[in-house]
Amino acid sequence: MPRIIDVISHPNVMEDELVWREPQQGNGDFRFGSRVIVQESQVAIFVRQGQVLDALGPGAHTISTGNLPLLSEALDFLIASGKNIFTADVYFVNLRDLPQVPWGTNPPIYMETPGRGAGFMLLRNRGVIDIAIDDPIRFLKQYGIGRPSLRLADIRDRLQTIVLGEIAELISREKITTVQDANRLISSLESALLASLSTEFQALGLRLKSFQAGTFDVKELTQEDIIKYGGDARTFAEMRRLDIAEAAAQNPGLGGAAAGAGMGLGLGQALGAAMNPEQAALQQQLQQQQLMMQQMMMQMMANQANQQQQARQAQPQQPPANPQTKEEIEALIANLDMRLANGEISEATYNRLVERWEKRLKELGG
Repeated sequence: MPRIIDVISHPNVMEDELVWREPQQGNGDFRFGSRVIVQESQVAIFVRQGQVLDALGPGAHTISTGNLPLLSEALDFLIASGKNIFTADVYFVNLRDLPQVPWGTNPPIYMETPGRGAGFMLLRNRGVIDIAIDDPIRFLKQYGIGRPSLRLADIRDRLQTIVLGEIAELISREKITTVQDANRLISSLESALLASLSTEFQALGLRLKSFQAGTFDVKELTQEDIIKYGGDARTFAEMRRLDIAEAAAQNPGLGGAAAGAGMGLGLGQALGAAMNPEQAALQQQLQQQQLMMQQMMMQMMANQANQQQQARQAQPQQPPANPQTKEEIEALIANLDMRLANGEISEATYNRLVERWEKRLKELGG
């Protein structure tokens, strides 16, 4: 004798719940005359043998051929034979708004920077979206059938993939190559993405009510990043060498920097053990560049120990390493002019540093 369910409902909806099946353990046995109670912001959908049939909105319903026409048509043979017991699943779909759903750039967004640095940057951002189920039958067909329940966490990765794909597409289409330009695009990015993402979400049966993004920042590149994304290893290593040289020139205690370079070599060797031949060759180039950096720093330490006192007497007072005021920045630029004239830094290093600090000077109204 089947267990017949005469009243079915699902009143206790969890905050992040999307779909709930009754009964939880599988198919239920119903009969015409059974009652279905649907809460506000819910829809109850009947599924038989994997086929989505009728849907009932909020209210108390008595199962009949009138309110479940598709199911009745599928059960013609039962009705004709005088039987009114049938087996089906009932899925309760939550139509309430789900606000402040977080998203984040994991993995970061790849942005090309032709001719600069490693040839690319990795952008990070995070924000929130407000969503709701708009087409419960379409949504159920894609994600809910066969599951006892569906929570927001079960589809979060899918939603994030859609969001990040649209952001990357917009940045590429607008030919954005700097983080400053990406951040200037934020205000228009939100409205543009709301329009483009709405179409993507509608295909899932969802409605995107709002989209918010934070401020972009840049992930510091590692050797693994250069290898993974096929960046310009030589230019990247040269930039690292110049950065270390610049820091060393401003810091009398170079021992920590040299030790850091040695640690980088050890990490590179550990990574190289699991690489294919092409990746290993690229890794070897990076290691060689690091070795040159380490040797250069050691030489600088020796030279600095011998010439430090003489340099203090021969040169005017050095500007702060991290100037904050207009006057301090102007003093730093003047110092760079003198260092270039004395052959202490290369023209490439000089141009890069002057460009950086002149930009900062303009921001301060200089």
